[in-house]
Amino acid sequence: MSPTRTLTVSVPERWMQESIGDVPGADVVVWDVTGPAPQDLADRLEAVVLPYARGYDGEVVRALPHLATVLTTTTGYDGVAEKVGDGPAIVTAAGVHAAATAELAVALVLASLRGIDVAARDQAQERWRPQRRRSLADRRVLLVGVGGIGEQIARRLDPFEVTLTRVASHARTDERGPVHGTDELIDLAADHDVLIAITPLSEQTHHLVDARVLAALPDDALVVNVGRGAVVDTEALTAEVTAGRLHAALDVVDPEPLPAGHPLWSAPNALITPHVGGNASAFEPRIVEHLRRTFGELARGEEPATLVRRASH
Repeated sequence: MSPTRTLTVSVPERWMQESIGDVPGADVVVWDVTGPAPQDLADRLEAVVLPYARGYDGEVVRALPHLATVLTTTTGYDGVAEKVGDGPAIVTAAGVHAAATAELAVALVLASLRGIDVAARDQAQERWRPQRRRSLADRRVLLVGVGGIGEQIARRLDPFEVTLTRVASHARTDERGPVHGTDELIDLAADHDVLIAITPLSEQTHHLVDARVLAALPDDALVVNVGRGAVVDTEALTAEVTAGRLHAALDVVDPEPLPAGHPLWSAPNALITPHVGGNASAFEPRIVEHLRRTFGELARGEEPATLVRRASH
């Protein structure tokens, strides 16, 4: 279907507009979503792209009279509906951050298992302390989440000679083989050395990795979270880590950031990165391609491939 009218859509940064270029049927403008849009723009905006890795003003988004679609630049969209209101459709950037987040997940596993974080601290103090560390090879890895990023993590783990078990909301079989349901998580945890959480945050996944799951993990097991902080029970994880029983490698935490003085900051068996899973050089070309494609879908009146909530009006 060819566009019959022009859709006005805003992006939060100039480089996005310049990189996206011309999209048939779409007028791509720049608005940073931190203050009210100019009146002539507000009166015609139908779609708004939210900024990445910084805040935005939900009130000015809700004030747009013709807003039909909100597009995130993130894979997750927890909290977006509460800020932008019940009316507009929500479209995510699912797939854009998959490669970069999967890279970081594997990097966190390797760094923690091989003691690279310890070596970095030792280097700062000019200390030379060789130790035998665990390889990723032969580890039993429990991957909680089999969406786009979960699949990319699984692919990157393939060459490392691990035993991989995958968990999703319900049991099934796919092209990779069996997928276990979350109702099996506690039993599965007992037989795995590494647990990687990469699930979106929802009522069902809040504290999915709770005290019971953590307690079931073997001594010295590693918990990696590259999904959302609240998927893991921070209090329960902190107790296990500070007791020295478990290790943690976290790109996301709850609350985020952790408050000053939180025990995880100084725990020798915790490695923390500041929620940078998707914040890598892969972001720019992939978000541009994603937005160009999605703007075209919207202009043609098609349902975007990454739509997660339809408009209520």
